[in-house]
Amino acid sequence: MRAHDSATAPSSIAVSTSPTTTAAVRTATVRAGTVQAALGVIAFSLTFPATAWGLEGFGAWSLVAVRNVLAAVIAGGCLLALRVPVPGRRHWAGLAVVAAGVVVGFPLLTTLALETSTTAHAAVVVGLLPLTTAALSALRTGIRPSRTFWTAALAGAGAVIAFTVQQSGGAVTTADLYLLAALLVCAAGYTEGGRLARNMPGWQVIAWALVLCLPLTVPAAALALSYDTPHLTAHSVAGLLWVAAGSQFLGLVVWYRGMAAIGVPKASQLQLAQPLLTLVWSVLLLGEHLPVAAPLTAAAVLVCIAVTQRARS
Repeated sequence: MRAHDSATAPSSIAVSTSPTTTAAVRTATVRAGTVQAALGVIAFSLTFPATAWGLEGFGAWSLVAVRNVLAAVIAGGCLLALRVPVPGRRHWAGLAVVAAGVVVGFPLLTTLALETSTTAHAAVVVGLLPLTTAALSALRTGIRPSRTFWTAALAGAGAVIAFTVQQSGGAVTTADLYLLAALLVCAAGYTEGGRLARNMPGWQVIAWALVLCLPLTVPAAALALSYDTPHLTAHSVAGLLWVAAGSQFLGLVVWYRGMAAIGVPKASQLQLAQPLLTLVWSVLLLGEHLPVAAPLTAAAVLVCIAVTQRARS
């Protein structure tokens, strides 16, 4: 990871500008971006199980505050070590949106939801995030994906909604309201972060967003810990370390790089697989029951992902 590393930087060793070479470079860039975005999805799929582990020893507020402080320490260390210059003034409004949505809003709202909801249910509700992100991206950037893309995206979201309603019996809980609010703020953070990642390296987007929140997260962590004494266990420490280093920093590094390479709409649709991966982790790590409808939903979602990735922008 270099100070000026970017998913969109042109190659310095290219010796040909022929259409064939340009197409090959573009194909390689898209392929690498897809892999990076997929790695981000895998990292995110572990967030809810890790949060459930963290809640075994921390309260919701202290877990969120401490995870953000730890992630900011990692990010700030990278920025200092690589002597990264402070972003230009024109980038700070976008970084504030990323900070509000991805650093503070989504972690806090989903952690509050997981106090009363299973990770399996929460993961499926958050399966609406890809469609929400694609819609906000279209409004924010003006990029209009094809009709085929939207049809597949809506079908994937429909499968997720049907699964959610079937599992909850049609009732909307307080946890669901937290999760729906989390969808909106996270989609805004993803959209703005993907836009910024076209102008600065993706890892710097999340790094500066984390550092920007330190004046808020440090006193919040101190206050939360003063009211909520942690009970450190192997699970709670492992969960905290993962959501801080894996979900809050490293996962977002590869995620934003992937979005910069293949575009926010297509990258967002890869997240249709995230709820299904989280269901698997919830069974393996938490011993939760895998719903019978999960495999059918998984098959439908994977088909929709394949269609969105092949659809023209």
